[in-house]
Amino acid sequence: MVVVAVVVVFVLIVLLVGLPLRAGHAEAADERERRDIEALEEAKRAKYREIRELELDFRTGKLTETDFKAQDRDRRAEAVELLRRLDALGAGPPKAGRAAADEPVADHAAG
Repeated sequence: MVVVAVVVVFVLIVLLVGLPLRAGHAEAADERERRDIEALEEAKRAKYREIRELELDFRTGKLTETDFKAQDRDRRAEAVELLRRLDALGAGPPKAGRAAADEPVADHAAG
């Protein structure tokens, strides 16, 4: 009976000592995920800027339509991949007021 009591006390001590350590591990994982989401959000904004700049270059005649369509398709595919990665991490929709400023103007590659 004494052995059982000692084992139970030992298990309780291990649990009490281990719980804060596990909580710290969970907090570290949450922090890593938050940093990953922030990095992906920044990459998404940068990709949207690239798309807008590409559209401007096309409208100002710096790119032929063929070149524009090829580059636009590639950049939009990269943007879609970033959005998929954000979805996989459970990132919510963009903050109100920023959605319109972050998104490219139009999809010229589809037409």
